[in-house]
Amino acid sequence: MTIPLLPVILCGGSGTRLWPLSREAFPKQFLRLSTQGSMLQQTLQRLAGIDTVSPALLVCNESSRFIVAEQVREIGLEHSRMLLEPMRRNTAPAIASAALHAMENGEDPLLLVLPSDHVILDTPVFHRAIALARSAAEAGHLLTFGITPTGPETGYGYIRAEGAATGPVQRVLEFVEKPALALAEQYIASGDYFWNSGMFLFRASRYLEELERFQPAVLAACRAALADAKSDLDFIRLDKDAYAASPDIAVDYAVMERTSHASTIALDAGWNDIGSWKAVLDVAEKDASQNSTQGDVLIQDCNDCLVHSSGRLVTAIGMRNTVIVETADAVLVMDADQAQHTKTVVAQLITKNRAEATMHREVFRPWGSYDSIGNGERFQVKRITVKPGAKLSLQMHHHRAEHWIVVSGTAQITNGDREYLLTENQSTYIPLGVVHSLANPGKLPLELIEIQSGSYLGEDDIVRFEDRYGRA
Repeated sequence: MTIPLLPVILCGGSGTRLWPLSREAFPKQFLRLSTQGSMLQQTLQRLAGIDTVSPALLVCNESSRFIVAEQVREIGLEHSRMLLEPMRRNTAPAIASAALHAMENGEDPLLLVLPSDHVILDTPVFHRAIALARSAAEAGHLLTFGITPTGPETGYGYIRAEGAATGPVQRVLEFVEKPALALAEQYIASGDYFWNSGMFLFRASRYLEELERFQPAVLAACRAALADAKSDLDFIRLDKDAYAASPDIAVDYAVMERTSHASTIALDAGWNDIGSWKAVLDVAEKDASQNSTQGDVLIQDCNDCLVHSSGRLVTAIGMRNTVIVETADAVLVMDADQAQHTKTVVAQLITKNRAEATMHREVFRPWGSYDSIGNGERFQVKRITVKPGAKLSLQMHHHRAEHWIVVSGTAQITNGDREYLLTENQSTYIPLGVVHSLANPGKLPLELIEIQSGSYLGEDDIVRFEDRYGRA
């Protein structure tokens, strides 16, 4: 009997390598870098056609839960419940929590562990590799997918395997950290090495057995975190204190580099982990001059450039091997060969306590989004979008008053003891200290302009009395 396969989709990320488009609150897997949707959505859609595959289990940070849920809803896919990590603890605890959850009802599925921020161009080849790996995983091997290298890449880890003569599933002899160029060239010339993809296939029980052998503290913390977890809508919130006790460690270091049961299978399917803007340029559609453009862009006499506009017109003249990325609050211009250094810029922004390191100007919420389009001393202007049927929490503010102007759609207002509807071009005033709420009872998005005024305009000046999304 074929053992069911459970995809485990890892949705974490720090948002540094594709800054300024990705941020800590909106990592790269949520970006729509092509017309095929976000990388998370493509990862989920790539599962269609795999034999005996269950709806995916998604592991994500608590702060990203509504973005993940919305992107899954957009593509109309069923999904298992989501495991919410209260803080980052790397991939070994994330996978352990998923494995423990998968076995709660006495089952022991194969776990297909997939990062949500990779590109795979040839889905049929990917499916065939999974089919070849299943029997070895069912027999107790811990499989990783080794990417057939196309050159001496220094940004990837490597896997040394025993050789293709032993069959499609090869025993892993060594995991190697990201090498210097000269060493990477030796690896490629030998023919014995693959790039480490970070994708895995193994029985849930086998992973937990090896984890208990090599990192028992991780397993103990995850068991406690799941035992004290709280269910909330479609989410399972791992216990914060228990999960915090887990070591912060990747699955490679915790298990794969130490187990004697690691195997690999070659995968040559147009894989790329999109680890930099240079990688985005490599896989993007290009014009005859090898330029890739997206958004409102006009270029002249440019070659080998990536130019991305999120809103404003961006023009470039006479540029070579250059990356230009525009967002509402930041612009990045760099030589494409320096693309690995965006994380250094983000680190400087964090040191300076700049909000651009972590948040976009447009912030997503479970009910929709808001965009801070203007601010000054004692005032702030936001464009607010509320999804059909959605409602903001019943709340009040100690330090600010608000004016709401409806641009389109219908707004259902709670303003103290009064409830009423507003439509296009109508407005209302919410005095400081008054309990209020906003909902969209219609079938189309509600758009409004909010003008805040007061002595303090921070997002933490909110006292919630009632919230359908489980926020404090």
